[in-house]
Amino acid sequence: MARYTGAVCRLCRREGQKLFLKGERCYTGKCAFTRRSYAPGQHGQGRKKVSEYGMQLRAKQRARRYYGVLEHQFADYFVMATKMKEGKKGENLLAILESRLDNVVYRLGWANSRAEARLLVVHGHFYVNGQRVDIPSYLVKVGDVLSIKEGSRNSVKFKSIMETNGSRPVPKWLEVNNEKFEAKKIALPAREDIDLEVEETLIVELYSK
Repeated sequence: MARYTGAVCRLCRREGQKLFLKGERCYTGKCAFTRRSYAPGQHGQGRKKVSEYGMQLRAKQRARRYYGVLEHQFADYFVMATKMKEGKKGENLLAILESRLDNVVYRLGWANSRAEARLLVVHGHFYVNGQRVDIPSYLVKVGDVLSIKEGSRNSVKFKSIMETNGSRPVPKWLEVNNEKFEAKKIALPAREDIDLEVEETLIVELYSK
């Protein structure tokens, strides 16, 4: 399974903003972006004029890195978004990305970061409609019921996660019952429900060339 294995803090510095790829660490003084907010590399502190194409490319790269998706899969999601009968292409793309199982797990507060959520999914800690799903890219549908594997619920790991994320707000398109370790997707995520600094119109412009 292909994935990025480099230093994730470099990604935040390259995009010029926090992507919150390390969970709670990103909110502390240990965050590399807080200490060095300029781009990595020898010429990272130099001023550069960004072209229209450059802005479109950065918008796409930023979205990919938020969700931990590689180039080919991201392009496939865009094709999927263009084939949807309703909604705008860019908003449909974000709705698809939000519906990935690893992202849903993160949004529910069942992981500290999307990277951690991906790992937990691969290790088989979650069920969808009573069936174990270990594919991070699995797209959760409206009406699907998610649950944490019974053997994992009382583990030190999940107790720590629940305690850390107990106050984190859950998007209104998801419904969660942490006492029963269950959740349900009750609606499609709308653009106003997605709190990421992503300019989806620039992504559409890039792929429409």
